[in-house]
Amino acid sequence: MVDDAPNPLGTYLRDRRTRLDPAAFGFAVGRRRTPGLRREEVASRANISPTWYTWLEQGRGGAPSPDVLDRIARGLMLTEPKREHIYMLGLGRPPEARYQPVDGITPRLQRVLDGMALSPAIVKTAMWDVVGWNRAAAVLLTDYAKLPREGRNILRLMFGSDRIRARNADSDSIARFVVGAFRADVARAGASMSAEVTKLVAELFRLSPDFEALWQDNEVVSHGEGVKRIYHPDAGLLAMEYSSFAVEGRPELGMIIYNPASAEDAERLRGLLH
Repeated sequence: MVDDAPNPLGTYLRDRRTRLDPAAFGFAVGRRRTPGLRREEVASRANISPTWYTWLEQGRGGAPSPDVLDRIARGLMLTEPKREHIYMLGLGRPPEARYQPVDGITPRLQRVLDGMALSPAIVKTAMWDVVGWNRAAAVLLTDYAKLPREGRNILRLMFGSDRIRARNADSDSIARFVVGAFRADVARAGASMSAEVTKLVAELFRLSPDFEALWQDNEVVSHGEGVKRIYHPDAGLLAMEYSSFAVEGRPELGMIIYNPASAEDAERLRGLLH
């Protein structure tokens, strides 16, 4: 197969390498027929055979292995979205998730939360640590700013605080949902067998027989959307619709947004916020 035959992966790899500056990678510039890195230079950086790399650009040799794609991604210094793209082109699927702990969110994402003044919203990790929230969430749900960092975990709050659990009108079904969604989240983020998850699950086993029983059920659920009824000490019972969203480019983060389920709920929430 020649270079100009239909070959999306090869075309993309060729485009990426021609955009790179050889001098930035320590290669002599000299006289080059084409801009960017040569094929053998990419192969050297990726620690693969120059022949094999050439075949990939030419669409020969069959599908590359995930290891080869990862080596090429590092060699070409591809960002995570671009690494995912070459997996889709080469293997027809995204790469396996690689869990990365998160300490906080970007100022831009915080501004998104703050822009929803009448909609309580949080951003949580796959470990269900709350790393971002707006004022409405602090008023209706929990003032996370008053909690230590490790105390902002939704599972710890749900199974370690009778006060927090009692604020959920359907506490048993909410607890079951939280555990099932947590199990799905850590698997999706590639963290199921991580030391962080093992440690948290062991801690929750010691903390709550209810959590242990739910975890042993092996239930898995998706976030989706639904209605949550929340008791507030000043406003009483509020019905809140919730919707879950992925944060683009951040598979380890999820956003949950709450909106009043009725005009009456909206009025009472507005009263809390003003």
